[in-house]
Amino acid sequence: MNLIVSLMETSAAGGGAGGTLMMVLMLAVMFVAFYFFGIRPQKKQEKEQNNMRNNLTVGDEITTIGGIIGKIVSIKEETCVIESAHDKTKIRILKSAVSRVDVKAEDADN
Repeated sequence: MNLIVSLMETSAAGGGAGGTLMMVLMLAVMFVAFYFFGIRPQKKQEKEQNNMRNNLTVGDEITTIGGIIGKIVSIKEETCVIESAHDKTKIRILKSAVSRVDVKAEDADN
């Protein structure tokens, strides 16, 4: 932050096109840094989440964003039915509510 303030003071004192160019360059560098440290990792995480939700299979043990743990019984386009607890309670949830896959179906068989 001190670097930016000192550059602004230098450009104000020196005036001219060099100071303006330096300000534009600093803004561009800040935008690029914001993109690589903010936007890009978030897009990558969203892509991984969508890939995980699209690859759900019957038999996967999942955890929802609400903390419900269960086993997938059936899957439709946007929803899936999970079976929870010992009394075999079935709950219909949106695929977007799946937080993570704890155990894949093929791992549970082994």
